[in-house]
Amino acid sequence: MRRCFSAFLTLLCFSVLAHAQAAPAVHESGGPEHYQLYGGYSYQSNTFNGVPGHQQSLNGWELSFAFPQMWHELRFKMDTTQYRANNYGAPQNAYYILGGFQYSHKFGHETLYGEVMGGDMGINQNWGPNAHVGMTASFATVMGGGVDTPISRRFAVRAGGDFVYENLALIQSLKVAVPYRVPGLPNFFGKVNAGVVWKF
Repeated sequence: MRRCFSAFLTLLCFSVLAHAQAAPAVHESGGPEHYQLYGGYSYQSNTFNGVPGHQQSLNGWELSFAFPQMWHELRFKMDTTQYRANNYGAPQNAYYILGGFQYSHKFGHETLYGEVMGGDMGINQNWGPNAHVGMTASFATVMGGGVDTPISRRFAVRAGGDFVYENLALIQSLKVAVPYRVPGLPNFFGKVNAGVVWKF
């Protein structure tokens, strides 16, 4: 997980530097461009091995970075989320690394946003029921949105929710990595988050 998070931060720094060299410092309207750095709490509706009778929510943290507007209020966004828990006799140490787009619109003092992202999710190998081995990575998609409530010129409180899809499956064994799914193994999740966004 540390290596994935370090790679995410490295990619983020290179992207910011490249954009700063390639893009003008201000919009054509004369106003400053704004990056958005968000950090906060994240809640997921179920664990990855949460079959009926063994369902349990996950708690974790989320960090995202949105670049200046590409067109109107459309931005490119990078996001990472991590969860740690135990359920059905197995650890659930999972993370998402996603990229996509965020569109915002102001309504009075509030700013509403919608987002669509896709990318990779990874998890420990023994995440299945009773610590059975499973796939350690899957493509994941996220669709959702939320609201930013300003608390100062540069900071706002953010609350949001997402619909998450991933396609993890169990495998027969470490030597025979043939994937299969058991009845009730979830691959759709709800997610809510709350935290602070810095607009600079």
